[in-house]
Amino acid sequence: MNSPGRYHLLLATGGRPVQHGWWGSEETGRDKFRRWVGKYGSMPDAHLTLSDEETDHVLAAWPHR
Repeated sequence: MNSPGRYHLLLATGGRPVQHGWWGSEETGRDKFRRWVGKYGSMPDAHLTLSDEETDHVLAAWPHR
């Protein structure tokens, strides 16, 4: 089975996943993260995380904690 991508972006509200994205490039993942914050950041209780699925590290989170 092919991996959907190393860099995973998750949008959640109320603790529930709403939208996911996977990319093979960290640069693309970070660009999408910035775009999603602008597009979905005003949703009630929105939380976005960009993580590296290979290393299991969170690369970016919004809102900042």
